[in-house]
Amino acid sequence: MFWTRLTVNSIVGHLPDEKVTIERLLRNPIDFAAVLKPFYGVDIANKFAKLLTEHLTIAVELVKALQAGDTATATDAQKRWFANADAIAEFLSRINPYWSKEDWQNMLYEHLRLLTNEVATRLAGNYVDNVDSSDEIQSQAHEMADNMTYGIIQQFPAAFSH
Repeated sequence: MFWTRLTVNSIVGHLPDEKVTIERLLRNPIDFAAVLKPFYGVDIANKFAKLLTEHLTIAVELVKALQAGDTATATDAQKRWFANADAIAEFLSRINPYWSKEDWQNMLYEHLRLLTNEVATRLAGNYVDNVDSSDEIQSQAHEMADNMTYGIIQQFPAAFSH
């Protein structure tokens, strides 16, 4: 969430670090793949990285469109963003029996709603609400991480029984 927030702030603020911040954000899927690979193998880890890269790339496109006032592009990106969330939820539910498609879909939709609010408050210059939105996103991201961790521990208990 740290790199997402910095990316939003860089895009909205036309900061000179925008390009390198986006590049760093796009390393997150590679980091996720490295964590998932020992449990699920290279192919599944890479597929998840691809879905997460799409998620982040669409998010960048959406923020840039909103910042530019391009509602047509923003609307299209928003639709693709939710379709990507559906694809991620479906994918996760197929690889781990302890992950529910509906639960992941709900969590991802909530994530998109919260991030949309964070972007809107940043664009409006409402920095108090923007910081509050960031806190909500961080809390919700921890819930998603807990759900992911719980599912992995349930599916691979031998890996955690030391």
